[in-house]
Amino acid sequence: MPVSGWTILCDFDGTISVEDVIDSLLDRFGRPGWEVLEQDWRAGRIGSRECMAGQVELLQMTRAELDEHLRELWIDHAFPGFVAKARELNVPIRIVSDGLDYAIHQILGRYGLNDLPLAANHLAPATPPKQWQLTSPFQADGCRSGTCKCACVAQARKTGGKTLLIGDGASDFCAADRVDFVFAKHRLIEHCRAAGIPYMPITGFEDALEYLPRLLDGTLAHHARYHEAAAA
Repeated sequence: MPVSGWTILCDFDGTISVEDVIDSLLDRFGRPGWEVLEQDWRAGRIGSRECMAGQVELLQMTRAELDEHLRELWIDHAFPGFVAKARELNVPIRIVSDGLDYAIHQILGRYGLNDLPLAANHLAPATPPKQWQLTSPFQADGCRSGTCKCACVAQARKTGGKTLLIGDGASDFCAADRVDFVFAKHRLIEHCRAAGIPYMPITGFEDALEYLPRLLDGTLAHHARYHEAAAA
């Protein structure tokens, strides 16, 4: 069990990163057709794994173009400090993302954080040149996502400790139902509120940095219940 008794699972796109990486790549390098896949996913006709695999096949870019683009993407300015505080408090962090492993490593590498454990889809070059392909080493039977965050929660729970999820959107909904507490942004706030999941709303990692010590010492739980009652 972690010394703190907690493990953190953290989404990347829109949570750690300021913008969604795959969306930014499609806007810049995507060939026609990726919007149809997006519409099919939003309508529930296909899962995110099928959607992203098809969209990645429509990307047309060299590795140099990809790397140049990734250098223009940024993370929440307080995330490095949050990681430092979590390590000081002996709380393991794992990034769990339905995004692209190569992009996450490249972006976090600029901040000296590419050593964080990562579960994400695998991006690899394909043939002919400038083409790419997606595989999903963290998928699970019965799950239509590329990375099954519920399986990541189950793995974290094997330590016997508690699990904190930090996320922002639909890819985090299922996992939020299975963790002990959530720091929620954007659409995940409404999901937690509707489902009665213990959570605190955050606008970014400055808030998460403030709340983490209080979560560990147990003083945040009362405030979270008050927030839910006040929001009801």
